[in-house]
Amino acid sequence: MMSGAPVAEAVLADVGVRVAALGRAGKAVGLGTILVGDDPASAHYVARKHETCQRLGIASVDIRLTADASPEDLFAAIDLLNSDPVVDGFLVQNPVPPGFDYAEALARVWPAKDVDGLHPVNLGYLALGEPGHPRPCTPLGIRAMLAHYEVPVEGRSVVVVGRGPTLGRPLALLLSLKEPGANAAVTVVHTGVKDWPEHTRRADIVVGAAGVPHMITPDVVAPGSCVIGGGMTWQGRKALSDVDERCAEVAAWVTPRLGGVGVTTVAMLLANTVAAAEASLRLRAGPGPFP
Repeated sequence: MMSGAPVAEAVLADVGVRVAALGRAGKAVGLGTILVGDDPASAHYVARKHETCQRLGIASVDIRLTADASPEDLFAAIDLLNSDPVVDGFLVQNPVPPGFDYAEALARVWPAKDVDGLHPVNLGYLALGEPGHPRPCTPLGIRAMLAHYEVPVEGRSVVVVGRGPTLGRPLALLLSLKEPGANAAVTVVHTGVKDWPEHTRRADIVVGAAGVPHMITPDVVAPGSCVIGGGMTWQGRKALSDVDERCAEVAAWVTPRLGGVGVTTVAMLLANTVAAAEASLRLRAGPGPFP
């Protein structure tokens, strides 16, 4: 199994060193989160981020809004963190309750403080292959896992099952860039593609990114391939991966249902945050260098 724990710990160890170096230079590191409503899964994710911040000596600001707050209340919270010098980067936890427009809220975040890497400006830089700007955390975590487990990527066939703006699309862009740990032949398929298993059966690497539980089964992957569960769906209190763990009977590398991509996503969020703090220390000359 491709556990995300050693990957995340390596990333966080590096973050800790950089946080300490910034501290010696007189610069604290700060992360902010905005949570709207009382979704249990979202509250769990936010709590994990703040716990990790505390462990690494990163200051954190936790803004909670009730589900009956107005979009204007959310905009006010975003504006507050945009202008807060203590906060180097922040995020609006998604999903937001009905009545709120996540895309509109995201667009209000200053791109340099967008440590989720999902602002349209930052996704544009990713599409252009421009370094030095925040990149989406889950795709970064997946690339780090591939590197840690020495899965060959360059020139290999990667099939991403899912086209969402937070995972599928940016991951396809990231792995196709002419960069270390990437430079792959990437195909994006989705549930609207009738014969999508024909693509995954020929792939060296398959990433489930559709948010459909257990859609990647042993019969749709190639022997010796790498299968990564990026998409996650909550069924009550249980998290279900896009990847059926029985794929381990066929594939050479498979992520577990728990402790896989999720922990690397949090690590990359903190890596983006410390990079934003480093950029701020350099006379606020702009974002970079991000992972």
